[in-house]
Amino acid sequence: MDLQKNKIEKLKSEGYTLKFENLFNQIFENYKKIALYAGLILFVFGILLITAIYGGLLSYFGIETITEMTKPENLNPANFSKEFLMIYTAFAILFTCLISPFSAGFIKMAYCADHDEEFRLSTIFSYYHSTKFFTLFITTLIIALVNNGISTSAEYFGFPVVGTVLTMLISFYALLTVPLIIFSNLGIFESIQTSMILVSKQPTIIIGLCTVSIIATLVGMLLFIIGIIFTLPFIYSFYYILYKEVVGFEN
Repeated sequence: MDLQKNKIEKLKSEGYTLKFENLFNQIFENYKKIALYAGLILFVFGILLITAIYGGLLSYFGIETITEMTKPENLNPANFSKEFLMIYTAFAILFTCLISPFSAGFIKMAYCADHDEEFRLSTIFSYYHSTKFFTLFITTLIIALVNNGISTSAEYFGFPVVGTVLTMLISFYALLTVPLIIFSNLGIFESIQTSMILVSKQPTIIIGLCTVSIIATLVGMLLFIIGIIFTLPFIYSFYYILYKEVVGFEN
C-alpha cells in the first residue's frame, strides 16, 4: 500500500496522460460484463425500496393524506414549509450517505468483471460490513453538506445558477474519491484532496468522458424509463476504468 501511495504522490506532482477513445472502449467493454446483473439488482432493490418508503408513509400518514400530498398543485416546492424542506434535505443527505457503500459495491463489481473474478450479490454489500463503511459514509456526508451549503447560500443571495455550477464542479472534481477509498485505502480528507488534484490534471478529457457516460445512462430513459436501471451501471464502469487508468493497481 505504501507503494500505491507513493505512486499517487508522484501522479499528483507529475500528472498523467489519458486517451479518450481508449478509455471509452474500456468503459463500454466493462459495462457489457456487468450491465445485466447490476441492472437486475438495481431493479429488485429499487422496487423493495419504493415499497418500503411508500408503505412507511402510508402507515404513518394514511391513504387520504398521501393522496392529498401527491396532487400536482401540492408538489410545487414554493408551497412547502421551511420545516418540511429542512427535514427533506436532511433525509436526502442521510440517504445519499447510506447508499454510498452500495455504489462502492458496484464499482467493486466492475473491478471483478475486469479481472475475470466471480462477483455475487454479496459483492454489492461488501462495504457495509467493511472497515471502509465509516470512511465512505463520512466522506459522502462532507461533500453533500458542502454542496448543500453552497446551493442554499447561492439561492439565498439570489444566484441559484452560480450555486448549481459550483456544486457540479465539486462533484466533478470529487469523481475519484470513492475509488481512492476502496482501492487505495485513503482516508476521508486525503481521498477528497487527492481526487481534486488528480482530476485537475486532465479535466478536459475527464469531463468529456463524464458527459458521455451521463448521456449513455440517460439513454435508458428512452426505453420506457425503466431502461435507465440497466444503463446506470455505465457510470460505475466509468468510475472504475477512470481510476484504473489514472492510478492503477499494484502488481
